[in-house]
Amino acid sequence: MSEKVKGTLIIIGGAEDKKGEKEILKNVCSKLNKEEDELVVVTVATESPIEVGAQYRKVFENLGVKRVSILNVVSREDALSNENIQMINKAALVFFTGGDQLRITSMLGGTPLYNSLLRMYEEGCVFVGTSAGASAMSDNMVVQGPDEESPRKCTLKMAPGLGLIRGVIIDQHFAQRGRIGRLLVGVAENPQSLGIGIDEDTAIEVNSDGIFRVLGNSAVYVLDGSTIERSNVSEQCPNEVLSIFNVRMHVLKSGDRFDINLRKPFAEE
Repeated sequence: MSEKVKGTLIIIGGAEDKKGEKEILKNVCSKLNKEEDELVVVTVATESPIEVGAQYRKVFENLGVKRVSILNVVSREDALSNENIQMINKAALVFFTGGDQLRITSMLGGTPLYNSLLRMYEEGCVFVGTSAGASAMSDNMVVQGPDEESPRKCTLKMAPGLGLIRGVIIDQHFAQRGRIGRLLVGVAENPQSLGIGIDEDTAIEVNSDGIFRVLGNSAVYVLDGSTIERSNVSEQCPNEVLSIFNVRMHVLKSGDRFDINLRKPFAEE
């Protein structure tokens, strides 16, 4: 088992196809026994949990999943509920929707529900996150930063994530919202972590060996800061444009794979 990841994760860059071929969501459902296993949709990230939960219930039921539950956490009190904890304890797959990733960690962190989530993950429950749910998968997550701008020092807000995958920083809606600059800042500040940018309707499926493969219709970008020779990132002169030398980037398409531990891409065989 990898030191970076303990189970199976599917991390989606947001705006996954829900009406057409549904390639990514079909792959999510393939991890289940559709007749018997419980799929739990966690809507904690969104401020419209009823609408979002109903949308995903319809999609997953149309894909043949017989047992779909919706877990709405709108306050930390909900994360203390024994009923909600039991829902997670019965899950074979947990799906985090989009919204605001800081809602996920601030509502769940340190609660019995969070402890149950971690235990189920370690026991083999598949975890899936889209958009904000994707960013929250890592131990260090992007909370806020400017889109479609040159990278500037001291412009990125980060916070601890759920810690399901370690040593990476995940960003989503990547090319569509022009987020290369802010992920470069994240890697400059944390060169020990890989930056992973995931486009919309695109996902990575990460296994317990720390190897992921790309799914979907667009690209995944991996920024490796271990080779950085120089950067000016610091709190001095915070409005300066970031200068960074010899950062490595890989661009991966559907079917390509990447070993997180070795920091090495390889093509589909």
